[in-house]
Amino acid sequence: MAEQFAERVVRFERPEHFHTLLIGTDGRFLGIDGDGEPTSFAVADDNVIWDWCDGEVRHATTGRLLAIDDTAVEVDGERFAVAHGPEKLPSEYLRTFEDNGWVCLTCVLSDEVVDGLRRVACTDQHAGLEPNRRRVAISQHVAVAQTAAEPISLWLVRQYMGTQDISMAHSPGMAVLTRDDGKRPVQGWHSDYPYHWGVPAPGQVPVQLGASRLGVQRNVCVSDFTKVGGATAFKLGSHARNEGPPEDWGTAARYASRSYRAEHGLPYNGPDADIVEAPGGSIILYDARTWHRAGVNRTDNKRAAMLQAMVPMYVMPKVDMSAAYKQFAASHVYADITERERTELEALLVRRLPGPPLHGALGTDPELVALVRKEDGGRTGY
Repeated sequence: MAEQFAERVVRFERPEHFHTLLIGTDGRFLGIDGDGEPTSFAVADDNVIWDWCDGEVRHATTGRLLAIDDTAVEVDGERFAVAHGPEKLPSEYLRTFEDNGWVCLTCVLSDEVVDGLRRVACTDQHAGLEPNRRRVAISQHVAVAQTAAEPISLWLVRQYMGTQDISMAHSPGMAVLTRDDGKRPVQGWHSDYPYHWGVPAPGQVPVQLGASRLGVQRNVCVSDFTKVGGATAFKLGSHARNEGPPEDWGTAARYASRSYRAEHGLPYNGPDADIVEAPGGSIILYDARTWHRAGVNRTDNKRAAMLQAMVPMYVMPKVDMSAAYKQFAASHVYADITERERTELEALLVRRLPGPPLHGALGTDPELVALVRKEDGGRTGY
């Protein structure tokens, strides 16, 4: 493959204006109900979007005005803190997502949350720190949990997949790219879990499945995403083909061989591919069928992303998350987040048995796992 780095760049600049969210102590959002009255909501759709204007907040869709006392709004004795909101209405994002199979929520995370994510990833202003490999990311800092429970992206994922019952296929993790040395193994083109087209893994979803949407990737730009810094490469719109990437682009299955890069160079990086450039704190959502691969970092700065594969509840997880959730539930982070965030993360990370006659959380059998790994010769798959 020629190392031309000629991908088309789709660039998002930091917005000049953001809407406002009003958040109660339990994490719910103040909005306007169908009768035009203020009430709290657990989900973040257009009903809970406000704009700050001259000491008041104006509801984005109804125009209802509420007074601000200091940095909060008080309704029926409950205080709702003014918080960083999205650039656009959730419904605007959804139209883009439905039309294109992907959408960028530019700088949807606050600067404080971005700082916490970078601290865990040990990148950017925290590049001098050493990563904590003993604890899963979600139990290390409240910013990771807040990002995993980010409400607007979750509303969009649920709307796009047509179900309220969604979950993560793996616990949130940091993907950090250091400078490429021209020799190390790289990731080839593929479609994400559960499709896994182009990936050397069993259980792939058959192509031409139909209209069902079985997965959405939620990639958080922890660092600024730039082409030269290793931002993810996509073939935007490829989800609509409902098939995996072509072999001659260099699939993940091919690049699983450690010698493949030395023999063939990098995967396809020509003008038919796309790079999404976005500031840190942005969230890129895309249909899991979309062809993509990790970028190539040609800078001296580490590039971090927080990756989350989202699937309907009826799709089995990619990995067992029971140990990660138990560590999280015992951590200081669990105590420091809101009730809404705790409820959301339990639903996303814990798979439950569906009902009578059995109840409770699904888990693995450690002895069976050890037996299978022994029979597989220790292989863990892609």
